[in-house]
Amino acid sequence: MNSNTKDQWLYTISSKKKLIDLNLNEIWHYRDLLFLFVKRDVITVYKQTVLGPLWYLIQPLFTSVIFTLVFNNLGNINTGGVPPFLFNLAGITAWNYFKECLTKTSNTFVANKNIFGKVYFPRAIMPLSITISNLLKFGIQLAIFLFFYGYYAFQGMEVSFSNYWFLFPFYVLIMALLGLGLGMIISSMTTKYRDLTVMINFAIQLLMYLSAVPYPLAEAKSKFPPTVALIVEYNPLTQVIEGFRNIVLNSGTFSWYGFLYTLIISILLFLIGLIIFNKTEKSFIDTV
Repeated sequence: MNSNTKDQWLYTISSKKKLIDLNLNEIWHYRDLLFLFVKRDVITVYKQTVLGPLWYLIQPLFTSVIFTLVFNNLGNINTGGVPPFLFNLAGITAWNYFKECLTKTSNTFVANKNIFGKVYFPRAIMPLSITISNLLKFGIQLAIFLFFYGYYAFQGMEVSFSNYWFLFPFYVLIMALLGLGLGMIISSMTTKYRDLTVMINFAIQLLMYLSAVPYPLAEAKSKFPPTVALIVEYNPLTQVIEGFRNIVLNSGTFSWYGFLYTLIISILLFLIGLIIFNKTEKSFIDTV
């Protein structure tokens, strides 16, 4: 045997990485593990609950009813001719997917420190699996929205999809990238600052009201102080919610500038989050 022949390794695990390393090749090698985690998330979340997946339906329905009573009936929020309940259900359906992606991925390192300390695999697999598995919940909530959409159409209400319906998958992708990117950044920070895990639940509620979920952007521009209205308008999530409503209800505002602006921000935020996440995974076990 030639002594100069070097062993050919399938994988090399090392803490030495480039300054900017997305680690996408390694994530692809572990794609089978990714799908196993997705399956685990789908099966175990409501495995020991009484109502099971029905919670996917109860939460958006009750929230939509409360929003309709408070914001539309008491607050006189104008929904532009769209049935208020359907208007709120559309916004909540889109918002819930982003919120679930953000909140579940923002605690990745702390929640999985035991498994991370025992076996090696690309840590980004875990938040990716959460984002993909949440698509099932989003799909169920979208189905219940379409059910009420059909009901209102049958009742003679003027509801229709807009000409931008083909952008629907892009808006889902944008919500996933925004939730995943922010979640990975926050998860990396929680390895040192545990207060963020408490603060995130409070901050997500405030963010919802700054993202035009319970009201249209036009109402924010007409009733909010100029500074607040500007913050709401240029909030990427506002553009997502407004764009989603425009697609499914042909209501609200849509602009290619807002769409491209949000798409670029979501991609940049995801890349920044992935870089920070991959950098943190090398030393997080010493601090969690």
